[in-house]
Amino acid sequence: MIHPNGYSGTQIALPWRVALLVAGQYIFKDPISTAWDAIRQGTEYAFDPLILAHVASGALILALVLWRLALRLKRGVPLPPENEPGPLKTLSHVAHWAFYGVLALMSVSGALAWFADLTDAAQVHNIVKVVLLALIALHLLAIPFHRIILKNNVMVRMIRPAE
Repeated sequence: MIHPNGYSGTQIALPWRVALLVAGQYIFKDPISTAWDAIRQGTEYAFDPLILAHVASGALILALVLWRLALRLKRGVPLPPENEPGPLKTLSHVAHWAFYGVLALMSVSGALAWFADLTDAAQVHNIVKVVLLALIALHLLAIPFHRIILKNNVMVRMIRPAE
């Protein structure tokens, strides 16, 4: 496995773009939820451009996740900080791979629910969104932990490309 000194500019930009898109998905989800409920009840719903935006953003998230995964496999990632305990290195590794899987599953289950009218896929989508929120919370809690407890600058790797 390749371990560069840091992330490339693209490797840094992709997760930030995905984070913005995911935030938008959560903030502006009401129109698609309302439309889904109306469809389930057999009633009409008013078209809202945010429905299209939700569907398109889900597809874009999947594309960006696949691109990010391809870059990770091709270019590699930096090693964890030396002062990070072994179990945390493992947790970090699992959490990063879980992000790829959960984001892909969110996109695919949402598309299957919407386009194939699969209620089971909608249920998976709703369950996995809670898992995604938990991963996001864990990721955010890691920032002050690394800075205050471990006293390393791991965050710098996520904002400044390797030279």
